[in-house]
Amino acid sequence: MALGHIRRITALISACVSDSVIAAMGRFAMAAVFWKSGQTKVEGLAIDLFSGQFHLGWPHLSDSAVALFRDEYRLPLVAPELAAPMAAFAEHFFPVLLLFGLATRLSAFALLVMTAVIEIFVYPDAYPTHATWAAILLFLLAKGGGKFSVDHVLSRLVAR
Repeated sequence: MALGHIRRITALISACVSDSVIAAMGRFAMAAVFWKSGQTKVEGLAIDLFSGQFHLGWPHLSDSAVALFRDEYRLPLVAPELAAPMAAFAEHFFPVLLLFGLATRLSAFALLVMTAVIEIFVYPDAYPTHATWAAILLFLLAKGGGKFSVDHVLSRLVAR
């Protein structure tokens, strides 16, 4: 009897929570994580929807960003002077694309590679967090942005 109730509840949840809903939530979550990280590396542009902080200006790399890559992150093979602006750009560009669901798979792949680099070279003890990010990004890579994305709209227009 209890098993029948569990099956009905599971069926109801499955009917209400589609892959598109999961994709939209995942896109928002990953966009927020990487955007907020990118904001720590730039000055002149500050946008945080939750705190209400808005400072529109021309973004530029903060003085502390290169020092962060040189002193704390210490990535092999990439100079801090190159890694810092690349990361700052990627942490702003790909989250915006993800948020709108435009080039979702490309953006998810780029952020998945970034996550792997962070896990392997920067914060290896943060694997529970990085595994969660990787799971969401792999879902987006496999399934795409879902019905609530620009990708979906564009694919329907192209199919006509």
